[in-house]
Amino acid sequence: MTLTPIRPATPAETPVPRRARRRALGRQDGVAHLFMAPWLVGLVAITLIPMLASLYLSFTDYNILSAPTFVGAENYERMLDDSRFWASARVTLVYVLVSVPLQLAFALGLALVLDKGLRGLPVYRSAYYLPSLLGTSVAVAVLWRQIFGHDGLVNQALGFFGIEGTNWLQNPSTALSTLIVLNVWTFGSPMVIFLAGLRQLPEELYEAARVDGASVVRQFASITVPLLTPIIFFNLILQTIGSFQAFTQAHVVSGGTGGPVDSTLFYTLYIYQQAFVNFDMGYASALAWVLLGVIAVITAGHFLLSRYWVFYGDSDD
Repeated sequence: MTLTPIRPATPAETPVPRRARRRALGRQDGVAHLFMAPWLVGLVAITLIPMLASLYLSFTDYNILSAPTFVGAENYERMLDDSRFWASARVTLVYVLVSVPLQLAFALGLALVLDKGLRGLPVYRSAYYLPSLLGTSVAVAVLWRQIFGHDGLVNQALGFFGIEGTNWLQNPSTALSTLIVLNVWTFGSPMVIFLAGLRQLPEELYEAARVDGASVVRQFASITVPLLTPIIFFNLILQTIGSFQAFTQAHVVSGGTGGPVDSTLFYTLYIYQQAFVNFDMGYASALAWVLLGVIAVITAGHFLLSRYWVFYGDSDD
């Protein structure tokens, strides 16, 4: 008779008591909550509480030096007759409608070039991404003032060809354009995202298109753009929200005034003036909540319209 040796039970086969399992899961949850605590504290203390306080102040007359006085919807009604409110809204809307499409177009175009397998691609990618890191800094805004000033680099280049330049930043018809150019120049972030998306496109689709005789333009219109629509949509949302919140460029370039003739009076700059120049915190809070509402409505509109032009790989359409 052959005796079969008894194999000792492995740890995996040893039953674990239900209470011990609960205790282990509780310890894991505790560690997870401990790591999340800094973010949760920041969310509550730095974001949620100030937002709720701002919502309350938007219905008050508050100048920091005295206690807030409840005035109802008076701050919101005041906007209807505020000419500078409408001027700042118009400037910001023009800035968003012009700069965002141009920025995304430049980013996509450069991503297509860099996707061709250039040597030293990481160097080019880093160099083009650098303006996105510096574009909202005070140093770059000061540099922009020097470039587009009366004796700046742009006018010197024009003078070389016998063209007399102007003070681009002090001319109401060109001041906003210089800030649009600055925003377009910071196309590095969407470019990197576009480049990552291009690397994921299936090559067999392009091979089949070339076999069918499709030109490069046809391949771009029929394959690249449709497959990139989720990436385009993602960049569009991010850049639209960021453009509505633009502040540093206009503040530094205009000296905080929004001039000349309010031509660079961004909405966020007008909020800053009301809050920290006029100390009208109640009205500034109302302005901020209107901006939040506008961004929310526009973002929701983008999502509603995306079903008609954004194509996902798992879509049944």
